[in-house]
Amino acid sequence: MWRTRLGEAAGYSLNTSRARLVIVMAKGSDMSSTDKTVARYRLKKLIEELKRKRGRGTELITLYIPPGKRMSEVIGYLRQEYSTASNIKSDLTRKHVQEALVKVMERLKYFDEAPENGLVVFCGAVPQDGPGTEKMEIYVVVPPEPLNVNLYRCDDHFHTEYLEKTLQEKEVYGLISIDVNQAAIGLLEGDAIKVLSEHTSGIPGKHRAGGQSARRFERLREMAVHQYFDRVARHVNEEFLREEVFSRLKGIIVGGPGPTKHDFVKEADLDYRLRKMILAIVDTNYAGEEGLREIVSKASNILENVRYIYEKKLVDRFMSYVARSPSMVLYGLKPVLDNLYSGAIETLLITEDFDYHQVTFACENCGHEFTKVLRRTEVGEIEGRRCEKCGSGFYRRKEDKSILDIVADLAEMSMFKLAIISPKTEHGVIFKRMGGIGAILKYPLSY
Repeated sequence: MWRTRLGEAAGYSLNTSRARLVIVMAKGSDMSSTDKTVARYRLKKLIEELKRKRGRGTELITLYIPPGKRMSEVIGYLRQEYSTASNIKSDLTRKHVQEALVKVMERLKYFDEAPENGLVVFCGAVPQDGPGTEKMEIYVVVPPEPLNVNLYRCDDHFHTEYLEKTLQEKEVYGLISIDVNQAAIGLLEGDAIKVLSEHTSGIPGKHRAGGQSARRFERLREMAVHQYFDRVARHVNEEFLREEVFSRLKGIIVGGPGPTKHDFVKEADLDYRLRKMILAIVDTNYAGEEGLREIVSKASNILENVRYIYEKKLVDRFMSYVARSPSMVLYGLKPVLDNLYSGAIETLLITEDFDYHQVTFACENCGHEFTKVLRRTEVGEIEGRRCEKCGSGFYRRKEDKSILDIVADLAEMSMFKLAIISPKTEHGVIFKRMGGIGAILKYPLSY
């Protein structure tokens, strides 16, 4: 399992003023869905934070260590870099780079070799509020997937691009929705259905035009159908055989109304590699883009491990309770927060972009403080306001934690299961309209 602070795992404490955030993640089939959800959220949040940071010069160190690498070799290399850094002309830049290198080497001494997934270290003097306010920050990450990158870089920003690739969905499913009038080609990737292309057939209806014999009309129509199938198949081959797609393609599902989908699979000029990957042919009421969504719904038993399906099932279950057994759910910020510690919550659902924060304000003069739950944009309306108690001081932000972080912490403590819902999917949009936060209960609450 993974821990939120490296210090707990390695047996030492971190100076939080200098090591503001450290996340360690580990890969493992024994991780629960909640563990994976929280781990993914924390890594994504850390990457976003790192990408915003800028050094005053080339003072920010990025270090990627591949799995199994002996730390004595890495530390030896960093000592050489420390010596090389003595040639930097700027006194301040030289000081910051060497200080960061020392900090990294101190952390690496707690490992004999890199973990099975490798190790990533970000360290440097990051300005807090303009020149002269630099503070040394260090972040140590064990990625969720093996990261075979050996990299040392000193730059004005942290290089997170290789770490970002671990958030990319490793498996995708190809979707083909087709009938005699239209077709759509798409990919199911994590929590999103991506439409790659749409096509119309231009095939005439089954009623022949005047002056044509029935046989001649049927022959022309069959030719048009074959041309349509081959045109769609050509686009399928182009889209699904691209290296970045084919290397992750786990299977293909074909759907549509009527027999056209079966005829397409039998007659179209699909590449033999793709033909072998067809997992199922399913009946849908629609073709085109709407048909792609219906394919995903109808093939949920095949796609049960895909995040899109996992989230959709949870939201559907939640909405079913809302309609039939409202006493078994909570929705809206206040009802959920009021019952966070009740032990009655089985699964808590929250959208990925939920922007409420629990903020504690304190008067800089008398120390009077209070806590409120606010949207991020509302924090500034209170910060800087005159103190209601002493009347002479002003309120300053003392502590600020997002609600998403709070529920993630509680989920780690096994208070409940946690599902972070993408707001970009159809079911995510519906759930967001209900407040973006809700809970499925173990039992009805009595008030």
